[in-house]
Amino acid sequence: MTALLILANLFLAGILAGEELVIRFGVRGPLARLAPEPHVQLRQGLIRTLRVLVPAIYLPTLASGLAVTLLGGAGPGLVPHLAALAALLVWLATTLGGTVPINQAVLDWDAAAPPEGWRALIARWERLDSVRAAAATAAFALLLISNGSTL
Repeated sequence: MTALLILANLFLAGILAGEELVIRFGVRGPLARLAPEPHVQLRQGLIRTLRVLVPAIYLPTLASGLAVTLLGGAGPGLVPHLAALAALLVWLATTLGGTVPINQAVLDWDAAAPPEGWRALIARWERLDSVRAAAATAAFALLLISNGSTL
């Protein structure tokens, strides 16, 4: 049972890291090249979709990571596993304290007339998103290291 939980945790962490990397390196560039109205419309659509999808990936990733920690005990992979959990908490703090408030504001924008300084707010979101992508990728890598000898 523990091996299945470890595999589930690794799978979920990989999906989370992949989702974050796709947004960071696959979506942001093309989105930035759009004119303001389609940019805001697409961003609003992404927010509506991803605010359901991303928590559906993140929450089981964190829960399964905690379960693996509790069931695994103090083995050789404990330190990288705890570091992975810390990276997941960095992801959460950056999300709740940074990108979520910005996303909520963006959903209220009129795409035909974005507010003054909207690009500066998007630039802040992008810096926070880079932190999220790095944290999710680090968590995945650390979980691979942590569980490499277990499986």
